[in-house]
Amino acid sequence: MRATPVNVRRLFRSALNFFNFVKAEYGVFDLGRVDQTLLDSFAKFLRSGRRPVIVMQLLGIVFDLYAFRNHLTVAKLPFEPWHGRKPAEVAGYRFSVEENRTPRIPETIIRPLLAWSLKYVTVFAPDILAGRNELQALQQRHKTLASEDALAHRNERRARRQTRLIAYLDERRRQGRGIPAWPVRIGGPASLAGSEPPLNWQLIYLHVGADANLQRSADGQPNNDMRRTVEAAARELGTEVGGMDTPITVDPDTGNPWRARFDARALAVEERMLQAACYVVCAYLTGMRDSEVQAMRPGCLSVIRTEDGLIDRHRVRSVAYKGKETRGEEAEWITIAPVATAIAVLEQLITRSVERRGTETLWPVLFIARARRQALETDIVTRLNQFRDYLNERFGVDGEPVIPAGPDGRPWQLTTRQFRRTIAWHIANRPFATIAGMIQYKHVSVAAFEGYAGSSRSGSRAEVEIEHRLGQMDDILSYFDERQLGAGLSGPAAARIGKSLDGAAAELQPLPGMIADRSRLRVLLANTARTLHVGVLADCFFDPGTAVCLRQGASGERGAPMISLCEPSRCPNACITARHRPAWERAAENAKEVLKEKRLSQLQRLAVREDLRRIEKVLSDVEVVNF
Repeated sequence: MRATPVNVRRLFRSALNFFNFVKAEYGVFDLGRVDQTLLDSFAKFLRSGRRPVIVMQLLGIVFDLYAFRNHLTVAKLPFEPWHGRKPAEVAGYRFSVEENRTPRIPETIIRPLLAWSLKYVTVFAPDILAGRNELQALQQRHKTLASEDALAHRNERRARRQTRLIAYLDERRRQGRGIPAWPVRIGGPASLAGSEPPLNWQLIYLHVGADANLQRSADGQPNNDMRRTVEAAARELGTEVGGMDTPITVDPDTGNPWRARFDARALAVEERMLQAACYVVCAYLTGMRDSEVQAMRPGCLSVIRTEDGLIDRHRVRSVAYKGKETRGEEAEWITIAPVATAIAVLEQLITRSVERRGTETLWPVLFIARARRQALETDIVTRLNQFRDYLNERFGVDGEPVIPAGPDGRPWQLTTRQFRRTIAWHIANRPFATIAGMIQYKHVSVAAFEGYAGSSRSGSRAEVEIEHRLGQMDDILSYFDERQLGAGLSGPAAARIGKSLDGAAAELQPLPGMIADRSRLRVLLANTARTLHVGVLADCFFDPGTAVCLRQGASGERGAPMISLCEPSRCPNACITARHRPAWERAAENAKEVLKEKRLSQLQRLAVREDLRRIEKVLSDVEVVNF
């Protein structure tokens, strides 16, 4: 099959990486001189500091150059690399390559990343879009004034510009604002002699309708008079970083404006960060693949009402590629309101700039001016990691980044595949956890996985089920490790599960402080893991024959526990650990608050007191077995 458009750049970079290695080794690019020894050196070079999955992807080009040797002219390999060994084996895999090894984004990272992305989409986006509107209006006004001035005599042109400049400076004086200045020196014209920061002549000249050339006006005459006037005003009024008129919204979490006023460069940067934030929201909260997210087009969002007319369903139309032909297949995803907001922001973002109007994608390449040239950023992975760094630089403090480092102490490297795997794992294993604000994984799963077209076509159901099985094993291994460290269990199922964990420990006989053989442990605890369903008040080791919830629910569904009918203090399947204690403590506090209500009847008060005694008994048991 032909490569999809989103993979073309990745394949090109992989090829260029190998070609540059060959050229560095021989001093010239010549694949005819490549032998197995050089390929071994290339593999060793790739394995240094990279995970096997990345090495395998980068090695793929070497195998392709041999596989397609009969279709290539120059860039081809005449011999089979590594004597037929698989890329995964050469890359250093020690496990089955069938298992998904894409790392999940840790909860400590995805939670603030999504929260800040949502803040960009909901709080910061109106300012950024308004700033673009202001800049476009200024640029259009500048063109109009320049056209009018071109028809006037040279002296009249100077007089008009001077009049507009005086009016502009008077308005700044009336508002009590300084002269626009750059936040830092970024090349270009010299600033006011002996002062910092440098004046933003670009913005000043836009307001005045003068030529953007800071040394001479359109008629070739020096602009020294205008510059002296502005510099005198700067000494009087001071400077203002940014200088544009768009007001900046107050951040509800800090009570202060979320940034200084915009200038043209800052606005371009914020547009790029806003695009990255929209990608995080769309990719994570829909579970769509990168190719499916980037296949979204303007107008892809529609809102439908349920039959009862009470609930809005946000429907996204895109193209599903997995398992389809090269062109993919049109599909629909049902999603939640934050995604709809992000799509609406993207549609406004691409229509705010003339050069982006009429684009066929919601993800146009955003330009940013740098030293009289245009730098192009097309790699979404690069953009995502720039967004992470930008959040830490702008909103973090020394030693406390807003996006924490990964387990190895280094910044977590985001990739597009991580979002889909992370949301699938959390939906499968932590459905009642809160992601950001009041958004719960259960809300996402209800929208995306309960009977809508996108869920089956995109393969999301199958991936959630796989992640559920992987999550069950991860959780039972956590149970085992905590048990080895002395943690106790409570609840009706505590004795049964403790016996299973202790039996595995006895067979493996790990030394104190040592980690047990994980492969053997997975086999020993596989049956127990398959029954584990993590809950808020207790974990359920589900046995349909003894499940209390099934006695009260519909008789047709017996393949999984009914969490809404869970009675963790009575059900033989319930196991309570210290992790559940905060939820029980909140329940106890709520019961005590209810008992303070004087209007309770005697029967109601009796019921609440009985419930409180049951809760306190659970808390007492958890305390005893864990301390």
